[in-house]
Amino acid sequence: MSAMSGFDTRIEEETGGPLKTGRIHTFQVNIGLRCNQKCTHCHHQAGPERDELMSKSTMEKIIEKAREAEIPTIDITGGAPEMNPNLKMFITELKKNGHHIMLRTNLTALMEEDHRGMAELYRDNGLELIASLPCYEKDEVDCVRGDGVFETSIEALKHLNGLGYGKDLMLNLVFNPMADFLPPPQNALKDEYQHVLKKDFGIVFNELFTITNMPMGRFLEDLRRDGREEGYMELLKESYNPATVKNLMCLSQINIGWDGALYDCDFNQALGIKTEPDFPRKIEDLDASRIPARKVVTGDHCFGCTAGAGSSCGGALAD
Repeated sequence: MSAMSGFDTRIEEETGGPLKTGRIHTFQVNIGLRCNQKCTHCHHQAGPERDELMSKSTMEKIIEKAREAEIPTIDITGGAPEMNPNLKMFITELKKNGHHIMLRTNLTALMEEDHRGMAELYRDNGLELIASLPCYEKDEVDCVRGDGVFETSIEALKHLNGLGYGKDLMLNLVFNPMADFLPPPQNALKDEYQHVLKKDFGIVFNELFTITNMPMGRFLEDLRRDGREEGYMELLKESYNPATVKNLMCLSQINIGWDGALYDCDFNQALGIKTEPDFPRKIEDLDASRIPARKVVTGDHCFGCTAGAGSSCGGALAD
């Protein structure tokens, strides 16, 4: 039996037991690690050179299991989801089965010639979009995501607005800059984003999600290179907020990797930490007629989700 992490101990002290899932309402599906960007804070270390892409057969198995289990929401992520050639099939089949589909886009992939028309596909199928824009200032975005990314992202956002996103269709932005501090209050930052993007570019959007950078992937490499890892981990631990625990995303979702492996969250996937041994480890082994409660596998990186106002793929977890 492996030793308990500091996070495990803290949860036991606070709740009297380990984290356990409730009703599963989301399949979060990472359909590949290939990306047209190579962000300095990417926990998956995605990039153009990565060749891990979800196969059509794995997608078909997810479609089958999601339908059988009556999972309301499918959350599609990557890499850049647009770079998987089977994405159109995946979306249209999920839509036929009545799922609410969320998709996480880096925006610039939508403007590449190979992916023209994907934004219209998203509109036609009523997808909710979560778009990465780590700041509303050009220099900050380009520093994190690459030269020219800010201008292309603005172009993509204008195109999405023209299709009804930010108005009749949900368009949410994500703030997670390359920094070893906790995000500012989500609602106040949303007001700043909305003011600046509307004034400078005429862009509108619905919600802003603030996400804490997790100590893993390229961000961890950066922390270690500069001797900041220990200080950042202490910040996360000292900022633990018990009010965030009840809203942790791992309590109501199953995360599915590009190869069909099952995880408790996207961060565990990045670290290769699969679900507990008594729970199925691959999508094809999941009994969709009965998804049992499971103990969530945690580690000290989980302090990133419970620090301050908390952090999840849907933003802050507490006021």
